[in-house]
Amino acid sequence: MNTVRHTALPLVASFIWGTAFVAQSLLGEHLDAYSVNFLRSIIATVFLLCLFLVNDAWKKRRQLDAGTFVEPTPEEKAAVRKRTILGGICCGSALAVATVLQQAGIVLTGAGKSGFITALYVVMVPVFGIFLRKKVPLHVWVGVLLALFGLYFLCIKPGTDLSFKRGDLLLIGCALVFTIQILLVDHWSIGVDEIKLSCMEFFVSAVWTGLATLLFGDLHLRNILAAIWPLLYLAIFSSGIAYTLQIAAQKGGNPTLVSLLMSMEAVFATLSGAVLLHERLSGREYFGCLFMLAAIVLSQLPESVFQFRKTPLVEETE
Repeated sequence: MNTVRHTALPLVASFIWGTAFVAQSLLGEHLDAYSVNFLRSIIATVFLLCLFLVNDAWKKRRQLDAGTFVEPTPEEKAAVRKRTILGGICCGSALAVATVLQQAGIVLTGAGKSGFITALYVVMVPVFGIFLRKKVPLHVWVGVLLALFGLYFLCIKPGTDLSFKRGDLLLIGCALVFTIQILLVDHWSIGVDEIKLSCMEFFVSAVWTGLATLLFGDLHLRNILAAIWPLLYLAIFSSGIAYTLQIAAQKGGNPTLVSLLMSMEAVFATLSGAVLLHERLSGREYFGCLFMLAAIVLSQLPESVFQFRKTPLVEETE
């Protein structure tokens, strides 16, 4: 069951994030980056709060019917509440900074190169994990390199200027903060409810991006109404559901493997662009998809497959 959770959930999340690029493209025609992140965070918070209340009541009723319900002590409730609030503040603050940097960088750099630079968290997570004493097997490192090659072929077109400019630096900062957010989720997700932590995360993000919108944004009701459907998709599915799946997937899992699976977002973004926006895939992009799929398969193989043992010779005695 844990293997399914650590594999299937981040893939579903990456699919949602990938298809959300279509919604983000439409939103960019009506709303600025601060307003987009503020509105998606507010809607996601309300959605997740309702989802938590319904799910909590359903779980309690099921446990009562089965006779397995145990009321937590006040001390246990206080400890979980404290961890959820602190985790939400840490993860939500990182999420707010990362999304703002990403939006600002995309405007200056462009979508293709931005996708590649942002996805550098695939490499940064295991590198940072070393300092946190997270063991990363050799075949996972190979998978990371394959994913990096795949992202390059997917996102970087031939002849693209790879010199670093202001937008590139913003996106490198975005990848760095997303790396921190992934590792923060890995730390704070233990012992708390995934939906409640995700709700707190987006509430904190809404506070920070709301302040940024008041100071720098340009929010009008007519623009919100003009982009209401892509906004709801981005807020409910990409924010509310996908980030909750990320927390559930990382609980007790290897953050390097989860981040590698989530990097499939680039593949799904390319495919959704081809299907929904009628963008044709080039041979180079298909090649990138194959690299990404190879990275996923390799990373999921058990470590025992790569342990070669010599079989001792047994002498027969008469």
